[in-house]
Amino acid sequence: MYLDTPIVVSLHRRFPKHGRWSTIVGLLIMCLALALSSFCTTVPQLIVTQGIFYAIGGSVAYSSCIIYLEEWFIARRGLAFGIMWSATGLAGVVLPLLLEYLLSTHGHRTTLRIFAGAVFALTAPLSYFIRPRLPIARTTRHARPLAPLRFVVSRPFLLYQLFNVLQSVGFFLPGIYLPSYARAVLGAGAFPAVVAMLLLNVASVFGCVAMGSLIDRVEVTTCFLVATVGATLGTFLLWGLSVNLAVLYLFAVVYGLFAGAYSAAWPGVMKEITRIGAADGSGMGNDPSMVFAFLAMGRGVGNVISGPLSEQLLRGLPWQGRAFGGYGSGYGGLIAFTGATAFCGGGSYVWRKLGWL
Repeated sequence: MYLDTPIVVSLHRRFPKHGRWSTIVGLLIMCLALALSSFCTTVPQLIVTQGIFYAIGGSVAYSSCIIYLEEWFIARRGLAFGIMWSATGLAGVVLPLLLEYLLSTHGHRTTLRIFAGAVFALTAPLSYFIRPRLPIARTTRHARPLAPLRFVVSRPFLLYQLFNVLQSVGFFLPGIYLPSYARAVLGAGAFPAVVAMLLLNVASVFGCVAMGSLIDRVEVTTCFLVATVGATLGTFLLWGLSVNLAVLYLFAVVYGLFAGAYSAAWPGVMKEITRIGAADGSGMGNDPSMVFAFLAMGRGVGNVISGPLSEQLLRGLPWQGRAFGGYGSGYGGLIAFTGATAFCGGGSYVWRKLGWL
């Protein structure tokens, strides 16, 4: 879903009249993919339906929201982006509980069909309201075959993208491993283990909104620094030294507030790259939606890397019994790596202070 965002946004810009309907088209692809996955009997079939078509549908539906948000909000664009981005965390609170109930009562095939129908019924009417502020005809006159992409190889963007990818490599790991850590290390039951993930998602809702408001008033690398310090200290001091569920829950809240808010600072990068392009007269970065698209692709790269890498970090349960708290649980390598990547996310602040950004 992240990786194909530049392609989807470029097509949206190339065909703005058709882009008006991209939300409903993407929604149809998503729901159809979910429904078809309920009939899958092999892993390759599941990869095609949920791994490919569902992701394509999601990016098609979501990209129009990003593009039109740029038209509707100017003075408080960061706050608007943060509120929209926070919906991901909100869904992460409600959906796991709902899906767990449906899976236990109806099985995975029926659950997928119910979920596909519910998603379409609830969101299809809302797609009508996702539309451009500017008239389509006027937008078409100014559309170019492809948005300028020279910003992709500019030094400022490459630096922002580097730290974005590094942060993304470790960002997803707590959300994946916190429940299993709570069960295997702290002896938690099924529901108390899931609570850790729910707290992380709830905290990310507030973190995204707060960061969105902050990015409208504060320089972008300072916002990244705030997210970095909170996520890094939370990982090393709370998850790393966790000896009971209370400490683990506190970590989930802190990590959600800070690490979950990292991408909500992207509007600051979008604004800066666009400003640089306007200042040098090259046209570089005149489309902030394309800046977002490549930042999203960078997050997708980090997500892809984190999966197999995390398995290697857990192999052999490193440091087990040789350190305190979480570091000696067998998850020590994973915890240290998550903290290190969170720390790397603030690299842009250092480069700014050195005058290299």
